[in-house]
Amino acid sequence: MSRGNGKPLSAGWLIAALFIASLNLRPAISSVSPVLDLIRSDLGMNASAASLLTSIPVLCMAVLSPISAGLGSRFGQERVIGWSLVLIGAGTLLRLAAFSPPLLLSTACLTGIGIAVMGPLLSGIIKKAGPRNAPMMTAVYAMALSSGAALGAGLSAPVQSKLHSWQTALALWALLALAAVPVWFGAIGRQAEEPSKPAVGPPVQKLPWSNAKAWLLTIHFGLMALVFYSLLAWLPPMLQSAGASRLYAGTLFTVFSVIQIPSGWILQMLLRRYPSRLTWLLAASILVLAGLILIVCPACLWLAVLICGLGSGMLFALGTLLPIDAASNPREAVSWAAMTQSAGYLIAAAGPIWVGWTHDASLSFGEAELGLIAVMLALMIVQCRIVRQSAKPAVRSAA
Repeated sequence: MSRGNGKPLSAGWLIAALFIASLNLRPAISSVSPVLDLIRSDLGMNASAASLLTSIPVLCMAVLSPISAGLGSRFGQERVIGWSLVLIGAGTLLRLAAFSPPLLLSTACLTGIGIAVMGPLLSGIIKKAGPRNAPMMTAVYAMALSSGAALGAGLSAPVQSKLHSWQTALALWALLALAAVPVWFGAIGRQAEEPSKPAVGPPVQKLPWSNAKAWLLTIHFGLMALVFYSLLAWLPPMLQSAGASRLYAGTLFTVFSVIQIPSGWILQMLLRRYPSRLTWLLAASILVLAGLILIVCPACLWLAVLICGLGSGMLFALGTLLPIDAASNPREAVSWAAMTQSAGYLIAAAGPIWVGWTHDASLSFGEAELGLIAVMLALMIVQCRIVRQSAKPAVRSAA
């Protein structure tokens, strides 16, 4: 990969740019849950309506992920990622004026559009690093996602408590985008000045809708993301219903997010030592499954959150790497990622809404927790099917 002036882009700059861009993909979502009770109280939102603050960005990812591949081919992946960061920053900053449900939900839509367009294109950037570097770049990407989620989860409540404004606590995360835009355009964005070259594949890579393996990866991504975003939206209230105080639930939610930060690097080391996708897919799923079961036990909440977070982080890193493995070039990596994230996020968006709806109906999270356990069992079945359909162990070329 090179700069627009023809000089090769150093690995350090590439990693820094990928990290700071990816850091913006989660805070706009994870920062909501710690102050969700205050938002609902101030704006008079029920649980079903409040769930849209998480589900709207996820729905944007579902609808716009296929479009991102075309935008990347037409205008350049690097340029589109840069302007997506601008949109995320603008949508997040508007939360300073979010004094009504429609306006707050509109900011979720704006940030969701930026996240949706940028996500699949980052898979193309990772693919450009080459098969030898793909696991390392995926680990950087996963660590940035987890770090962004942890920052939003861990600092929003303290900022709100200090400033007595949940609007400010949510808008604060625009600073990440403000910092990322100059770094991205300075390190990588100059390549966007070059016109798109049809050297590899057609100008617009079609999404692999007729490919059975792509559908398995899509279902896998959807089920995995359904559980993750349900927890991202509702874990603190779930913990409170299990007996945790508001402060303790907030602390545990931070632990859930922070433990995901090193999960990508842990996964990379595990893959180098024992290169089996199925082994670590199932191991990560078992961790999440065990955590969901332990959430009902007040004495085990810290353990439930710890293993849920570690398993979720590993699953997301693997879910990101699987389409990259299946692709043969960067454009194809974008198309595979766009398909898995499009239909996958459509499945995932139902999770927070369903949890909110069942809570409104039953005034408890018992049914939702049982449903999430069932989803994890289905996910493990899909994982076995994915690996069984693989014609060859792609791990050897990427690990």
